[in-house]
Amino acid sequence: MRRLDLVVVVVYLVAIAVIGLRLAGRQRTAKDYFVGEGHMPWWTVSFSVVATETSVLTVISVPGGAYSGQGFGNVELALGYVIGRVVVATVLIPLYKRGGFVSAYQYLGSRFGLKLQGLASVTFVFTRLLAEGVRLFASAIPIKLLLDEFGVHSSYRVIIIVLTVITVVYTYLGGIKAVIWTDAIQMGLYLGGAILTIAVLSGHVGGDGLAGALHTGHFRLFDTNFDLAHILTSPFALPTAIIGGAIFAMASHGSDQLIVQRVLATRSLRDGQKAMIASGVFVTLQFAAFSLVGALLWSYNQGKGFKDLGLTSSDNLYPNFILHGLPVVISGLLVAGILGAAMGSLSSALNSMSNSTVADIIHSFFRSTPSEETLLKLARVMTLVWAVLMAVFACAFSAGTGNVYLTGLTIAGYTYGALLGAFLLGRLVKRANEVDSMVAFVVTVAVMTYIVREVKIDVTVAGAMVPTAIAAQWLVPIGVLITLVVGGVTSLLHRAPQVAQVNEVGLPGGEPESGSGSGRVAAGAGRE
Repeated sequence: MRRLDLVVVVVYLVAIAVIGLRLAGRQRTAKDYFVGEGHMPWWTVSFSVVATETSVLTVISVPGGAYSGQGFGNVELALGYVIGRVVVATVLIPLYKRGGFVSAYQYLGSRFGLKLQGLASVTFVFTRLLAEGVRLFASAIPIKLLLDEFGVHSSYRVIIIVLTVITVVYTYLGGIKAVIWTDAIQMGLYLGGAILTIAVLSGHVGGDGLAGALHTGHFRLFDTNFDLAHILTSPFALPTAIIGGAIFAMASHGSDQLIVQRVLATRSLRDGQKAMIASGVFVTLQFAAFSLVGALLWSYNQGKGFKDLGLTSSDNLYPNFILHGLPVVISGLLVAGILGAAMGSLSSALNSMSNSTVADIIHSFFRSTPSEETLLKLARVMTLVWAVLMAVFACAFSAGTGNVYLTGLTIAGYTYGALLGAFLLGRLVKRANEVDSMVAFVVTVAVMTYIVREVKIDVTVAGAMVPTAIAAQWLVPIGVLITLVVGGVTSLLHRAPQVAQVNEVGLPGGEPESGSGSGRVAAGAGRE
């Protein structure tokens, strides 16, 4: 029976690569490779955004977290994310779409100059390398446990290499089209698996069992503890989830090329805005589904602790039910869905890192615009380079110690505030120039490094005071505030520009809103 499940997994891995290549077609230009010539349907882009931000750990940890006491806190957090995405759709996406950009950082280049564009891009690719390398290794942990159940004993390194090789095949050849289409399929698989699990568990526990679980108070939606220390340190405190979550989403979905690139692949500004806002709705539904799985599992297991169930942690809860509580083939499909979550985030990272490297970094070394053939070759070469580096980093990390999940979460705190702050500085402080933006960016990263590593707040836990890190959602607004203050103050130390450099949509020289431009990766928009 386990062999049949294993066959399902293998067939899925082969099929997803073939389907991705068939749907992508042949890539002829770098713009086609990076943004699909701006012809992707908005709903597939929306699904791709959700799959990009969903890792294996999201799929398995949300049910376990709900089971162990977090309740529906992730749904509360998603409400803040929706607000942030609405702001991004209204304020930032028009800058990118009307400018004809293929990279979010081309706006910074057109507003401040190539130096800040390059700095932001370098910050993005190395932050993404660290975050995705940790994420890739963390994904290998539950996958190894699942394969062990199938009788396939493998090391973390082998799993990392196999996942990377399969993913890089369709990412290298198919570009963003392959990434978006496979992301949409993979999201449908793991979310459909959660819905199927809900149906199976509902049949076991019935309506009374679920009602009993929800009425225990264990599965509350809103955390209304308004103690200041709790608000500053808990990601699920209501103000943290709504306000901090909204600003965090503005950074992750408005200034991170990983997400922005997908939106730039849509057909129009309106489609890009629909894709962004719809992704927030889908993420909320996704968190609700996985949290409901946790509530049903709590009722199914009669509230037993993990040790009583023979499990080592909450992250083993959902995979354990997949393997032992679902019929053969169905369990194989859900394991494939978990693999799909890992491959979706990996393929998205590789394509966006290649995009930012070619469009923002390498192009700065060219005195003239390279040919489309040269740009396409560079794009594919950089996809391979980043794939190798990410796999090497993930394999090296497997020999270390520490909580990889928490490590991955804290990485964004170093740079997200500086990235979003740079965009807002360009929009809000008209007299700020390139030097102001560079100084503000560097100072913010330095200060945030100190805050993330050193600043702790005493929180009462079981009657004792425990030093606790600031919640990740508050790191972004702190970083944004530092960037705006530093950039604003330094802008007062020099004369204001003689001529308005940026028009109402943030583009130099009053470019038309349609902003079709040349459509070339290296062209972007005009630069000061």
